[in-house]
Amino acid sequence: MTPSAVLPTPQATVLVVDDTPANLTLLAQVLKPEYRVQLAVSGAKALEICRRQAPDLIVLDVMMPEMDGYEVCRRIKADPATRRVPVIFLTALTRPEDESAGFDAGGADFIHKPFNPATVLARVRTHLQLKLAEDHLLRHNAQLSDELEARRREVERLRDTTLFVMVGLAEFRDADTGNHIQRTQEYVRTLARWIAAQPDGPADLTEAAIDELAKAAPLHDIGKVAIPDGILLKPGKLSPDEWQVMKTHAEHGADLLQRAVDRLGDDAGLMLTFGRQIARHHHEKWDGSGYPDGLAGEAIPLAARLMAVADVYDALISVRPYKRAMTHEEALAYIRDGAGSHFDPRVVQALLACVDEVQAIAARWAD
Repeated sequence: MTPSAVLPTPQATVLVVDDTPANLTLLAQVLKPEYRVQLAVSGAKALEICRRQAPDLIVLDVMMPEMDGYEVCRRIKADPATRRVPVIFLTALTRPEDESAGFDAGGADFIHKPFNPATVLARVRTHLQLKLAEDHLLRHNAQLSDELEARRREVERLRDTTLFVMVGLAEFRDADTGNHIQRTQEYVRTLARWIAAQPDGPADLTEAAIDELAKAAPLHDIGKVAIPDGILLKPGKLSPDEWQVMKTHAEHGADLLQRAVDRLGDDAGLMLTFGRQIARHHHEKWDGSGYPDGLAGEAIPLAARLMAVADVYDALISVRPYKRAMTHEEALAYIRDGAGSHFDPRVVQALLACVDEVQAIAARWAD
């Protein structure tokens, strides 16, 4: 929409500020046929009027006692309630540096004394049209922003609902894990926050990213939906052949999540990206002896390295049909001994630094 396409309302309010009563009277006569006019004989009075109710435009004298027009304009522009009100300076000053000072203070235009009434009307009308056009664009942009935010929330709700269903399916088929999913989710959040808070923490590990990472953690074993019941639910130790089948859950889970990423495209977000990394790589080991890809060191995504520690710690302190639960101290010792071979030493350091929080999570979500 062009400025000329928007007409100022006849009730637009113009505040005129001048310490000379004759100028105020003349400007009021010029403007009153088209606008509601307010008058102020000083900068202080003008600011008081603006605090009560912002006008639509201000015509402001420069040379006034106590507070000149430049200072009045600076204060108007410093106030969020009035910063968008256009200010037209009215002045006998004609030097280029005087106009520069006015523009630096936030002024929109200059009218020189002695003034032509037609010029005053034309300048006021033009800046009110510009202001109305700008208001229209801001409202339109705000509406678009609201619509985009609603779309984002809709996609996030769909994604989280899908996550809930997928995780619920995995839990239904592997009921022995109890509250393992809730615990590991909070372990991952806690470890990630500790690493992010260190001076050399990854710059992209923001609080928003950590939240997405924690949401992704429950997907680590989603691939178990593809494992036959005879293997998944077997109460005893798996045979070598059965173990090879069980290990395929990492690839199955990653493939399943990759399909979701491909379907959602740009709307997939970090959560599904982290989820795929975790599902495929949380059984990798720092020394490269893990599966399915034999990755080593920092080639293993950080999300998966975090999950590896969280997953193993929780498995160690939990009862399973084929093993007893370790004590907290035994589990910590096992993971500490695995730093640099099984686990990322930095993530182990995070676990040891967050012992109290980790124990509290384990107690809160105890089976």
